[in-house]
Amino acid sequence: MKKLDIIYEDKEILVINKEPNLLTIATDKRETNTLYNKASEYVKKQYPKNKVFIVHRLDKDTSGIVLLAKNMDIKKKLQNNWSSVKREYIAIVKGKMPKNKDTLKSYLKESNTLNVYSTKDSKNGKLAITEYEVLQSNNKYSLLKINIKTGRKNQIRVQLSDIGHPIIGDKKYGEKSPEINRLALHAYLVETKINNKDYHFETKYPKDFIKFFKDI
Repeated sequence: MKKLDIIYEDKEILVINKEPNLLTIATDKRETNTLYNKASEYVKKQYPKNKVFIVHRLDKDTSGIVLLAKNMDIKKKLQNNWSSVKREYIAIVKGKMPKNKDTLKSYLKESNTLNVYSTKDSKNGKLAITEYEVLQSNNKYSLLKINIKTGRKNQIRVQLSDIGHPIIGDKKYGEKSPEINRLALHAYLVETKINNKDYHFETKYPKDFIKFFKDI
């Protein structure tokens, strides 16, 4: 088992920098190689009765910050106020963006084959709102800072693909990339409040992002 990349830990929360290609929690297939299982094993080594609880998820292909609670009370507090939690991502997308800043809005629906897609039907789709800002760009790629206002499944990936700028390495909504062996999407910042205490968590950019741009 790879050692967990722990960003922060106290008696109430555990904050981990999740590697790409790792499920946050098992699906119906009951996978055992998940972030939750690794975190659970870690806290039980400290004390056998310790537990952790998933507060939110990242896609398997997405890397970055995941918050876990160490008791059910903290889990509920975080989830009940999740809309107020600030979450920012960085992504490398194909091509040069048409605008330096923009807000993407669409209604998302999931097919029977678990593919998420945009629909104009507001009654059958869930509203997804994604803000982006271009940090750097070149002739081939753009580096974006992304702030999600809603937490829909695959929303960043689908909406960027919809406008013709899929995230590189996205085999589901874009195409494979010979230059990176992963989805170039990373949850790099989370800000929240727990019991009147402010928390700010931030990670460095993944090493395999750095080769695409200068000074990141």
